[in-house]
This record gives sequence, structure tokens and C-alpha cells, in this order.
Amino acid sequence: MKPFPINIETTSVFMQKLVTMVERALLLLSSSRVHGYGFLEHAKPEITNFFNKRNVQTILFVPYALKDYDKYTAVVSEALTPMGYKVEGIHTKGDPIKAIDSAQAIFVGGGNTFVLLKTLYEKNLVEVIRNRVLNQGVPYMGSSAGTNVATASINTTNDMPVAYPPSFVALNLVPFNINPHYLETDPNTKHKGETRDQRINEYLEYEQQSRGVLGLREGTALLVEGQKATLLGDRNAKLFRPNQEPVEYKPNADLSFLLQ
Repeated sequence: MKPFPINIETTSVFMQKLVTMVERALLLLSSSRVHGYGFLEHAKPEITNFFNKRNVQTILFVPYALKDYDKYTAVVSEALTPMGYKVEGIHTKGDPIKAIDSAQAIFVGGGNTFVLLKTLYEKNLVEVIRNRVLNQGVPYMGSSAGTNVATASINTTNDMPVAYPPSFVALNLVPFNINPHYLETDPNTKHKGETRDQRINEYLEYEQQSRGVLGLREGTALLVEGQKATLLGDRNAKLFRPNQEPVEYKPNADLSFLLQ
């Protein structure tokens, strides 16, 4: 019996199609802490659903947004271990690129967004993480700064620029921006400084091609599965777009149009 002929070109195209069929899986939290809850406790149902659905047992934690990596990793481990997950700090794994390449899941924590992105660039992890998440389907969870760097750029972070990354272009796991910890100004306040809404709109005046900025209030998150995006939590999110009035979206809203 003759062996079945293999067409290298056809096989290559088939493998490329298989890669494009891999679904990205993102859980982008506005914050790790919410009043009345312990660290990550408010998001326990969303976290366990997200990781259990993908049979995740070990989570690689990226603590680069804060200075004390060991302390930060211990806090995360204390929160996630009772949920059934082993937490490993990327800084304990030797080569961070190899750690990302072998990770079952990635969690990038909050802190200072500028410091975080600068470190990701310095360690040559931006393209590595992007490839693992978008082309290989590795689950990615971000919180606060970790959510900021998952978007198109960090231009809409609330953080102070205490460090200077080589670019504000981020992981681009989604093609729009997020403003974590979004908070509207109290209408009764006597403070006359610029509001969060004004600052976001200032950004959009200079970025007319932006797909928008999603204001995620405390306790909310965005779940992205392939080409579907869903707002999680018990509060609305507010979407800002160039030359348009902001729009409020209720919990469980389908925001997939932002991915198109």
C-alpha cells in the first residue's frame, strides 16, 4: 500500500487555520479589591468559572506592577489557593520568557501601569504574551494595571507616570482601551478640577481612530471569549467614543461589537 501523499503547502495552510480557530480567553477585572470583600473575593464566581472551564490548575502570576514581588505573589496565592489553584510568581521561574511559554494561565496584577509595561518591554514579554494568548489560547486574567496593559494602549490609565516605558502601546489583546476604577464625579462636589469623563474625552480628541474607552466601575469585569465580549458584575459600564455621547451598558450586556 502506497503512503498517502502529503502536500506541504496545503498542510501549512491547514495548520494556520487551526491557529486562527484558537479562541482568546480574557477576564479583565476593574480591580482586585472591592469594599466589603477580601482580595479578589468579589470576583470569585467569575474567576473560578473562567479557569475551571479551561481546566486550569496552575496560574503564572506577573507581579511587575508593584516593587515587592514576593509579597505581592503571596497575597495573590492566599486568595487563589483556596479557590483550588496553585500560584507561581514569574520572578521565581528563572527565564520569564520560558515561564510564559509553559504557563497554563497568566494573571497580571494591578499596581502602577507605567512600571508594569516598562518591565514587560524590558523582559521582552509583550510579543510573547500576545502570541500565547491570541494564537495559543492561554487564558489571561488582568486586574487594574493588568487590565490596562491587555488593551490597545495604556493612555487611559489613572496612574502617575513614575516610570517611562519605551511605548504606550500595550499587549493589544483587545483593540480598544479600558479605564479601570472608572468613577463619575459626585454632582454635589465643589471640586472644579477636570473630571474622569473630561480626561477620557481629551484622549479621544487626539485619538479619533480609537474604538473607544470602556469605563469599568469597581466590581465589574469584561469577559472575552473569542469574538464575544460580555460585561460581568452588578454595575453598569460606560463607553466613550470619539464625537459621540457616552453610553451606559448594563450587567451582562453584549459588548462584542468592540472586538469587530
